[in-house]
Amino acid sequence: MAESFFKTLKTELVHRYQYKNRKQARKSIHDYIENFYNTIRRHSAIGNMTIEEFQQSNIPNKSNSV
Repeated sequence: MAESFFKTLKTELVHRYQYKNRKQARKSIHDYIENFYNTIRRHSAIGNMTIEEFQQSNIPNKSNSV
């Protein structure tokens, strides 16, 4: 699974830009993960949901647990 993530990261982001320094690259990668990969991009391995949707759907309902 990690290999797939890094392939996607390189294809969709890293190979499209030429960074001036590591700080710029880190910020770009952080923004990509937080603002796109986790919130907007759909993932086939989890039923074509975003990671946030998947996490929300797997939070136990407190009213049902005693």
